Amino acid sequence: MVSPTDLPHVRPVKPLLFPASDPEWDMGQSWMHGRLCELVYQVLRNAVGDEHTVGEDNFIYFHATDPARKCAPDAFVKLGVRPSPFESWKVWEHARGTPELCVEVLSPSDTKEKLTWDEKLERYAALGVAEVIAFNSDAPLGSRLSAWDRIADDLVERVVLAESTPCATLGLYWVVVKTRAPSGEELTAALRLARDARGAELVPTRAEAEKAAADAEISRLQAELEAARR
Repeated sequence: MVSPTDLPHVRPVKPLLFPASDPEWDMGQSWMHGRLCELVYQVLRNAVGDEHTVGEDNFIYFHATDPARKCAPDAFVKLGVRPSPFESWKVWEHARGTPELCVEVLSPSDTKEKLTWDEKLERYAALGVAEVIAFNSDAPLGSRLSAWDRIADDLVERVVLAESTPCATLGLYWVVVKTRAPSGEELTAALRLARDARGAELVPTRAEAEKAAADAEISRLQAELEAARR
């Protein structure tokens, strides 16, 4: 098969740069924002397994001739693409395409943002993402979780009740609950995935799943030991 780079062209190639980082976007984040984002990433990674890609604060470029047209969700999911190393995500590259799900963790009181929320929504609409989820830790109780769906090429806000809403992309539920960060600290309110709308059965992080399996094995061995002593 002939490579395009081996063929003659009428002018020299003028490569565009799509960097993985941008000092103007590096606004810093608080300790809390970092813990909340890491939790969302780890839960998504464990939820989708090894057949799908989860990004974490990577640039997504959605205009092949304009590097300024980009967004940087705190997490995203691209279905049907096995995980492999990447620094930024270009939707026009082979086998990549547009992520189905983007997640934003907002902390306006202690985290600076490059874009306003309206500007972010405009970019998500231009990206063509099917589902956008936002968790605002500073919003009043009962209104911290928001969601948008792409319907008939319109990104429209969903009605969210009781800080619980389906994750249409993954067939699960987003819930706001009291939980622990992956590093062990208690979080009074965080965004998590669950298998039910009330959040009774949370999707674990990989570490939580491994601990639960280890605890179950210890219980099994203890039960066998007690049975052998009878």
